[in-house]
Amino acid sequence: MLKAQRRSGQLKETARRLCAALMAQARTPAFFTRFGVPDTIDGRFDLVALHAWLMLEPLGRDPALAQALVNEIFAQFDEALRDLGIGDIGMNRRLKTMASAFYGRLQAYRNASTREDLAQALWRNLYRGALDRQPEADALATYATRSRSHLANLDSAGGVEFAPLPTT
Repeated sequence: MLKAQRRSGQLKETARRLCAALMAQARTPAFFTRFGVPDTIDGRFDLVALHAWLMLEPLGRDPALAQALVNEIFAQFDEALRDLGIGDIGMNRRLKTMASAFYGRLQAYRNASTREDLAQALWRNLYRGALDRQPEADALATYATRSRSHLANLDSAGGVEFAPLPTT
């Protein structure tokens, strides 16, 4: 039993560390300045979902850690909503809506079998289909593809290293 509790504590701590790295990367100013991702709640949410997908793919080998990471991400979402003044009454509904959108994004990225498909998914989600943002979506698809390679061996002990952002 103590071993299970220790494992649970280690999972939570590792998930916190991974989530902090994910959130820091998703908040990189270049996404908003160079790549034109809207600096809004929706734009930030979509960047978190993208980076969560990049991390969750290699963590599929460790379902318990992957779930702990998702739990930590949603704890962060909950905290952010509370900071915005959302009370307990509307919280469940909003978190359900966010969960649906989050898992929808993960599925869209997972279904993208080529870099071009991923660019289309990013264009639809990050840029809501804005015609003038296709080049940025293409550049971010390249970044995501490279980041997947960088994160391929991600595990509970490894460091988190995303690919460098392209120069567009």
